Amino acid sequence: MLGSTYGTLTTDPRRARTIACGEQPAPAVHGRTDDLDVSGRPLHREVPDLDRFFRPESIAVIGASDAEGRPNTGITRQLIAWAERVGARLHPVHPTRETVFGVPCSPGVSALPEPVDLAVLLISDPLPVIEELAQAKVKFAVAFASGFAETGEEGAAAQSSLSAAVARSGMRLLGPNTNLNAFSEFRDDLEGPAIALITQSGHQGRPLYTMQELGVRLSHWAPTGNEADLETADFISYFAEQPEVGAIACYVEGLKDGRGFLLAADRAARGGVPVVAVKVGRTETGARMAASHTGKLTGADTVVDAAMRQFGVIRVDGLDELQDTAALLARARPPRADGVAVYSISGGTGAHFADLATRAGLTLPSLSEAKQQELHQWIPEYLNVANPIDNGGHPVGDWRGPKIIESILQDPSIGVLICPITGPFPPMSDKLARDLAEAAERTDKLICVVWGSPLGTEDAYRETLLGSSRLATFRTFGNCITAVRAYLDHHRFTAAYRSPFTDAPRTPSPSFRKAQALMRPGRQLSEHAAKQLLRAYGIRVPREQLVTSAAAAVRAAGQVGYPVVMKASGARLAHKSDLGLVKVGLTSASQVRDAYRELTDIARYEGLDLDGVLVCQMVERGVEMVVGVTQDDLFGPTVTVGLGGVLVEVLRDTAVRVPPFAEDQARAMLDELRGRPLLDGMRGAPPVDLDALVEVVLRVQRMALELGDELAELDINPLMVLPRGQGAVALDALAVCH
Repeated sequence: MLGSTYGTLTTDPRRARTIACGEQPAPAVHGRTDDLDVSGRPLHREVPDLDRFFRPESIAVIGASDAEGRPNTGITRQLIAWAERVGARLHPVHPTRETVFGVPCSPGVSALPEPVDLAVLLISDPLPVIEELAQAKVKFAVAFASGFAETGEEGAAAQSSLSAAVARSGMRLLGPNTNLNAFSEFRDDLEGPAIALITQSGHQGRPLYTMQELGVRLSHWAPTGNEADLETADFISYFAEQPEVGAIACYVEGLKDGRGFLLAADRAARGGVPVVAVKVGRTETGARMAASHTGKLTGADTVVDAAMRQFGVIRVDGLDELQDTAALLARARPPRADGVAVYSISGGTGAHFADLATRAGLTLPSLSEAKQQELHQWIPEYLNVANPIDNGGHPVGDWRGPKIIESILQDPSIGVLICPITGPFPPMSDKLARDLAEAAERTDKLICVVWGSPLGTEDAYRETLLGSSRLATFRTFGNCITAVRAYLDHHRFTAAYRSPFTDAPRTPSPSFRKAQALMRPGRQLSEHAAKQLLRAYGIRVPREQLVTSAAAAVRAAGQVGYPVVMKASGARLAHKSDLGLVKVGLTSASQVRDAYRELTDIARYEGLDLDGVLVCQMVERGVEMVVGVTQDDLFGPTVTVGLGGVLVEVLRDTAVRVPPFAEDQARAMLDELRGRPLLDGMRGAPPVDLDALVEVVLRVQRMALELGDELAELDINPLMVLPRGQGAVALDALAVCH
């Protein structure tokens, strides 16, 4: 008997705990332990069988009530209705009631008349009942109670205890701090691919849920809450394998497990299922609010953004963009071409839309002369029909309207036709809407309409446009452009996608054994030692020698070859130039002797411990880049490339990827840089050796994977990328061991 633990659901975090607050949850296993990468991380994610969660055969409601005015009563009533819809048997559980809403009530879990698939916990503290549910072989549970990690340290400790208990039980838990959204009623009269919805904040899914009234089908809603067990990644993995799901829409406040999220996104990408996400935390304020709501890390936003892009997750900023983009991706067929045609009643409207679309990266190809001549059969000669296409208004009101639309769609360079209608102008706008809806039924190309009226009550909009399951209808230019760009990008991405986990290294390379011998736990390596680390992975460094006397410096300069660079070398020594510890362009023995004395004098004055002075080959011609490794709290090691030298701090022009990634992603990183034209040669400078730069990025990635968190930070700056065919040389390096 559970007694008072079956009390009313409450949000009071001050509740008794039967497990010590300091107890930590058992580690979750998201992949097969026999298939790990070189750093011991899983290369696969198990897909939870959630069929019995969304369509259980039997349900237990722990803490059920029919007493008017009690919070549990309304929830119990809603669960009874949901059970009837999904054909499940519902069993109320309460220690002091014989029936609830006329249904026989069990006094405790052990007294249930049959095994149950799903237990809904309407109690203030779910922890004490977890073991009892496990003994009853309950497959899933939902915990509504709040007051956990979202409230601070005490709540986080309580959530750790809950997670540990669930991990031991073998049961799967949704929540805590979740709601009834999973048990919402979905319309069953809508056809076509559906949107599956995942939200950490239930209220943020309301706009998408109401899209059913606009004819957009929804199949599932997973309100994940604090994710003590089941998380966003679990539902992405599951939804990506459901045949009715055409797109997955997510509202994410924080990621519980960065690696798990990427494995789930990889599964969706391999299946061609688009994932569209609003991810909170672009700003410090947003990150703080997300932490207070869900108690999870939001992650460094630049890394989160890059990781999502790397695995094909389409990130949008607003809920309106989320609903419009997910709806388009769920329902539209793959594009036949990348070209976009803009067709309008008004030349001004077409030009405005074309400017915005082009700036957003959409391609608006000029129609061929033959196609333009064909259109001029129905459109006056003085109007522009090259793209955007201006019909002048009158042709849409008669027999010419359908012919114009058909002619544009027949152009092989056009994959998307967009018709912005800035406002209702009956009867022309009404007939144009009908012609577009009829054309959408005949074509396999995407037709989008932007209905710009602020009212949205017009028959042309409510009945004709929304009544068509083949048209994609928007209310704003911006949302239309965002959705179409995501649609084209998604299909390009999935057509070329190959899972990076397929070829991820599983065993250490010979370089790893060399590198491990150079690592110094808890210390920053000297430049000389850091360069030895690079050498171990086949990354080219200048000819150089470490010396401890002026005479040795002169001998080294002769062997390295003038001109030379001299630098102080020591652990924990960064920003050497700021301290005057770098001398460049030395061309004689006397300059080398003087430089050695000056460098050692400065180091002595500053109280710096040196392991010597580096005498280095001077490398001048090329473009300075930076390549580095940092450890992200969510995703682990990340690799960065960007413009180097002093520009890295001034311009912050960098691109990030999360290992593992292949050569195509390394090249894509370079294409993201604003300074990319420098690599192709500017103002007479020759193009640089891009292949050598990409090779360095891939070798650094291998280092990051193999050394894992042993390598806290690596900074190759500058990496001098030489003219094509001449390679790349790491002129300086900083490495910090964990």
